[in-house]
Amino acid sequence: MKKADIVAFFSRLAEDNPHPETELESVNDYTLLVAVVLSAQATDAGVNKATRALFQQVDTPEKMLALGEEGLKRHIKTIGLFNTKAKNVIALSRALIADHGGKVPANRDALEKLPGVGRKTANVVMNVAFGAETFAVDTHIFRVSNRTGLAPGKTPLAVEKKLEKVVPQPFRLHAHHWLILHGRYICKARRPECWRCPVADLCAYKPKTPAPKAK
Repeated sequence: MKKADIVAFFSRLAEDNPHPETELESVNDYTLLVAVVLSAQATDAGVNKATRALFQQVDTPEKMLALGEEGLKRHIKTIGLFNTKAKNVIALSRALIADHGGKVPANRDALEKLPGVGRKTANVVMNVAFGAETFAVDTHIFRVSNRTGLAPGKTPLAVEKKLEKVVPQPFRLHAHHWLILHGRYICKARRPECWRCPVADLCAYKPKTPAPKAK
C-alpha cells in the first residue's frame, strides 16, 4: 500500500471512530494487565463477563494473592484455559510485588518477563496504560494487515515490524485499536463486509464481498 493510501486508510478509520479504546474492562493498570492475560484465545466480551465481579473485589496484586488460585478459578472458569491462566495471574502478581513494588512496570521488556505475558500482551499494556505507540498484533490485526496489503507478513512479529515502519503520525497511538475493531466488526475472517467498509477502495483484497441480498 502506498504512503498516501495508508494516510487515507487511517484518516477514514479515525473519522469513523476518533477515540478508539480497548473493549476490555478494567479499573486500573493492574486489572488491565490481568484482563489482557485472560483474553488470550478468548473474547473480550467473555473476559469482561467473568471479571466484572472479580475486579470489584480484587484490584491489586496483594488482593489477588489473598484471593488465591482456587478463588480466582471460581471467577474465571468460563474463560478458556482458565486453569493455566489462574496459575499465571497468581505468579505474575507475586512477581509484581517482589520485583516492582506491586506496580505494573512501564517497560515492555519487564512486562515480558512476567509469567503469562507475551509480546502482544506487553504491547497492549504499554499502549493502553502508558500511551506508548506499540502495535499489539492479534488475529484481527494480522488478518487485516495481510488482507488489505497494509503491512503483510508471515508472522505476527513480521506484521508488527512492518506496521512500525509504515504507520505515520498522527495515527500511531491508536492504530492498533482501529485495526482490531475493523477486523472484529467489518473485515471479518470468514466473510468480510466489504460493502460497508470505509477503506474498500484502498484494499488489495479480491474479490470484494457483495452486500447480502434483501430477503
